[in-house]
Amino acid sequence: MPHIEIQCFSGRTEEQKKKCAERIADVVAETLGCKMSSVSVAITDVPEEEWKEKVWDKHIAPELDNLYKKPGYTCE
Repeated sequence: MPHIEIQCFSGRTEEQKKKCAERIADVVAETLGCKMSSVSVAITDVPEEEWKEKVWDKHIAPELDNLYKKPGYTCE
């Protein structure tokens, strides 16, 4: 039962978010060998000025050892 959470800057349309969620769910189901119906995807908009506080400091920096795809930037 994979669940994917995406946090990104505000500004994407609902259509873009739906397309992204569908494509990610397809790849996850295929790659991990599970049913599409087992995959869920959440997308949360985060204002750019709140990124460091709400995302970097809480989800990225403390989890660097668990990230399979690390960001190419820092928020220091």
